[in-house]
Amino acid sequence: MIFRQLFERESSTYTYLIGCKKTRTAALIDAVKEEVPRYLQLLDELDLKLAYALDTHTHADHVTGAGDLRDATGCITLLGENAQSACVSEPLRDGDEITIGSLMLKALFTPGHTDDSYSFVLEHQGKSYAFTGDTLLIRGTGRTDFQNGNAADQYNSLVNKLLHLPGDTIVYPGHDYKGWLLSTIDEEKAHNPRLQVKDMQGYIELMNNLNLPNPKMMDVAVPANQACGQPLA
Repeated sequence: MIFRQLFERESSTYTYLIGCKKTRTAALIDAVKEEVPRYLQLLDELDLKLAYALDTHTHADHVTGAGDLRDATGCITLLGENAQSACVSEPLRDGDEITIGSLMLKALFTPGHTDDSYSFVLEHQGKSYAFTGDTLLIRGTGRTDFQNGNAADQYNSLVNKLLHLPGDTIVYPGHDYKGWLLSTIDEEKAHNPRLQVKDMQGYIELMNNLNLPNPKMMDVAVPANQACGQPLA
């Protein structure tokens, strides 16, 4: 497997490149529009053909690079069906399997941060990797107070889906603001303060009292991302 964790500083977004050594096909998860030239350069340098550009959800803090990547490479763009985005190539559904050569990503519907949030799980050579978007962060979880977010849904996504993954599953989040690169499911169970609540009601109360400001790009990013990051008519 070819793997790269890429970072966009303005929104502290992680983008993940996953490639198959045998077929030289690849996927990008959560691409940022301003970074598209860098992705294309990297794909060329690694001799990879982009098959998929996936977004874990409709982002509010940056504009997706999916549309530009599709224009440049002919790749398939994927976003959760709840996004009801007419511009994506195919809508994602819970349990979908995305084949990247000899590799396979499994899509898990993990709503809560938004109502179209997905995570992706990869099994490779006896190891598990989870790309959790904004559902599970390192020592945190994504906010649930806009874009049809719902703290109860997120609690279910965490407790009944992500935390059921093997404990040594490596967690790769959609963002990090403190310089953390990765974690594990067991590590987050033990040390993530938002996972130490007693029950769903405790989680709802915690999330409903964060009082965070809206992302500064929200009014621009959300409609742009509903158009796959392409200019709005």
